[in-house]
Amino acid sequence: MTSFMPPADRHWWKVPVGRQELVWIAIALVWCIIMFLMMPLWHVYGKQNLSTEAYQTTPAKYGAKVEEMVNKYKVGVEAGIPVVKPPAGSDIYMLGRLWQWYPVLKLKKNQQYRLHLSSMDYQHGFSLQPININLQVVPGYDMVLKVTPDKSGVYSVVCNEYCGIGHHTMVGKIYVED
Repeated sequence: MTSFMPPADRHWWKVPVGRQELVWIAIALVWCIIMFLMMPLWHVYGKQNLSTEAYQTTPAKYGAKVEEMVNKYKVGVEAGIPVVKPPAGSDIYMLGRLWQWYPVLKLKKNQQYRLHLSSMDYQHGFSLQPININLQVVPGYDMVLKVTPDKSGVYSVVCNEYCGIGHHTMVGKIYVED
């Protein structure tokens, strides 16, 4: 019989299920239940998902908060982008826009900050390398996450969501100092 021919018994749902099929259905069901129960455990103990907050905003309001922080904590300029060094425990702001992350941040090791992220124009992807934190940065939303850098060094912020012809140049920096 081929797939072009109709089945001999038109009431296929009345045919009893074989023993081997029942075993595989049971195995699949048990595995699904195990994976479903593991999701909260992975979230809490696996530290794979960031606990974030999101607030609605406008690009103008968010841009004003970023500029206020830059004017208050600016310590230099790198490639035309201001470098800011906010105090530990403060709210820090970074924005994505064609095709840059603004500003460059200098943070203290083992100190907690509330990092605010938003976009001024298009959807961008915030990928912090080499530790591989990934978030979507969307215009109109202020994404907030708590960060505590535990290793000093230079971290790259890469846009991993295609945002236009200059997408490959959208790289920012975060410095973590002792």
